Amino acid sequence: MLLTATNRRTIPLAAWPALVTLLLTGYGATAPQLWRDEMATWSAATRSPGELVHMVKNIDAVSGPYYLFMHYWIAVFGDSVLALRAPSILCMAGVAALVTIIGERLFGSRAGLLAGLLFAVIPSTSRYAQEARSYAFATFFAVLATLLLIRALDLPSWGRWAVYGAAVTATGLSHLIAVTVVTGHAVAALLAGRQSALRWGAATGAAAVVLLPFILLGNGQQDAQLGWVPTPSAGDLLTVAGYVFRSGMLAGITIGLAALGWAMHARWGAPLALSAVGPAVLLWTAGQVTQVWVPRYLTFTVPFLCLLAGAALAGVRLRGALAVVGAFLLISVPDQRVIRRSHDTQPLDYQAAAAIIREHQRPGDGIVYAPRGGWRFLDTAMDYHLRGDRPDDVLLKQSRAALGSLWASDCDRPAECLNGVHRVWVLAVGEQHDPLRPMERPKSDAIRATYTLTETWTVPGLTVALYTSPP
Repeated sequence: MLLTATNRRTIPLAAWPALVTLLLTGYGATAPQLWRDEMATWSAATRSPGELVHMVKNIDAVSGPYYLFMHYWIAVFGDSVLALRAPSILCMAGVAALVTIIGERLFGSRAGLLAGLLFAVIPSTSRYAQEARSYAFATFFAVLATLLLIRALDLPSWGRWAVYGAAVTATGLSHLIAVTVVTGHAVAALLAGRQSALRWGAATGAAAVVLLPFILLGNGQQDAQLGWVPTPSAGDLLTVAGYVFRSGMLAGITIGLAALGWAMHARWGAPLALSAVGPAVLLWTAGQVTQVWVPRYLTFTVPFLCLLAGAALAGVRLRGALAVVGAFLLISVPDQRVIRRSHDTQPLDYQAAAAIIREHQRPGDGIVYAPRGGWRFLDTAMDYHLRGDRPDDVLLKQSRAALGSLWASDCDRPAECLNGVHRVWVLAVGEQHDPLRPMERPKSDAIRATYTLTETWTVPGLTVALYTSPP
């Protein structure tokens, strides 16, 4: 009944992969605690729109539209872990539906169903559905733009091309790297003829005009934001699929099936394949001259390989094809478990550290960070987990919002700022024998001069220490 003519269906075909995706990505969605990138999202999205504009002028401009969306989302649904990740979960379920619709339109209903189910069980689908960042949004709009391109090529009109251009713009506003999906779109437009190519050029050109300010701002902020990114090697390009899929084995099998699907469906095989491969090659090439090679930026390419893999599996009897999908799910189980433990390769247990401070703090306590700067966002994490129960941030000079930054600043005279504080909590990166070692020298000297280490606790990736001064 499911694969019969459209007018006989009581439930749309696309609903089934969307539902499977929703169930899989929703399972254990709150198990891994928010990691540092998600702390940046919370920090940005909980500012006023004016403060957010101030921030994106200085850093993370490319994520500004996503942060603005999350600002209003949090205002309605709150900022629990599930609330923060729910938009990404919904986006990935939407991607599964769109993949099914595209597959059905291009290759038949069976291909669409299988492509959508394959996407649902790929580990990276759960990984980026369960993260309060913009990768799921970029994936959704990249696939939506592809569907709208197909519609515009089938029945051309300036209205359809305008809607397509809007979807490309939304893709770039979600994540600029995802705009490289148009490499595959360009091939499809060229194959459709000169008029289609010209209209495609006009639509993408209009999108580029809208995205240009974000491109210019992002380029100016690149050193501060991506200064840690190394130059990729040839081996990185060969192994990137395993990272993007979050499973080397499933990446290899999917690519093999996708190659077969390409061979079976030459008309749309090349555009879909280039929508997946082209962005990876472009990002790797750009990475040779600038710091931009971050493989997770390519998450949006996964659905296109699933589409071609679904087209290949459509030639197999349905029961056998569904068994392949089931095998994908079984193979993914170890990677799915890892995803639901932590999002960070070097996890920091912010929640456990906050619980220690909450249990042992007293009125009048202060807290300092070793260090405050860097990408670990220790102060942001304590602001999130402790909320109104956080000890006084005694060294704070200017807040993150006031500076228009992801980082606050500390006072210039730490000894004066500590004056009158009898107990000081120190939260340090790493499991430290000396909790003050990661701290800047003037601050650590001020603490050593007045305070005595009373007690320490270690949790994964962090040290919590209590220092007291004589009464």
